[in-house]
Formats: sequence, structure tokens, C-alpha cells
Amino acid sequence: MAYFKDEAELAQIIGGLYELVKKDSQVAPKICAGKIIIQFRYDDPKGVATINAAHPPTQPAAYCDVHWGEVELKPDVEMSMKADIAHQFWHGKINLMAALTRRQIIAKGPIPKILRLLPAVAPVYTIYPKFLRDIGREDLVLSK
Repeated sequence: MAYFKDEAELAQIIGGLYELVKKDSQVAPKICAGKIIIQFRYDDPKGVATINAAHPPTQPAAYCDVHWGEVELKPDVEMSMKADIAHQFWHGKINLMAALTRRQIIAKGPIPKILRLLPAVAPVYTIYPKFLRDIGREDLVLSK
């Protein structure tokens, strides 16, 4: 079952999550400490999200910039996956190392930099289901 019907819905939900997280005082500073540009490339449906934690943010109250769609920035790390894998990952249901080994997630760039960010993003596993409920998409919340 696909969780997202099209790119617009993917952008609203996953993009919305990233917009929320870039302002989160517990998560975003730890991501920004990595000083990297991470690009997520999704399939089924297609979508691209780029987190620019290498440069100062352009928006007030944000710790980094998030871009939806293709951008000119050259990512340090590129992560490619089906959108459903991203949905499960942000619920804490996908182990990154296992997904990399199974090729559910394909990473280009320095993998150790991404692995160092895992503790920083752990609170998002709680933030994401709450965000889904807040936007009226409880139907997408995965049971424990």
C-alpha cells in the first residue's frame, strides 16, 4: 500500500515534517552541527527534499533551510528511497543500517556523517506521528 498518492501529498507531509523539524530547538541544532547538505530523493511518488545545514538559515526562527524540489545545491550526502520507506523510517520502524544493507535506502557520500546524525533525529520518531495527527492524517500513523 502506498502511503502517499502523489508528490503534492508527499511534499505536504514529509516536507511539512522537515519544515517543523528545522525550527525544533532540540533536533535542528544537532543536525546543523554536522554542517552538511543532505538530499533525500524519493520514488513512488517522486519528490526531492534538501536540508541545507551547511550554511546559515535564510528564515527567522529556523536553524537550517529546507528546500522541496530540485535545487542548485550540491549535496554532501544523497539518500534515495521509496517514499514509503521514508514514512516508516520517520516512525522509527526502519533501521538505517539494515535498510542500507538491504538497499531499501541507497546512500551516496560519506555514510559516517549520516550515522552521526542518527541520535540527533531520534526525537523525530515521536514528532512525526504527532505531526500526522495534528494535520488530520491519523490514518497514516503506524501502530507500535
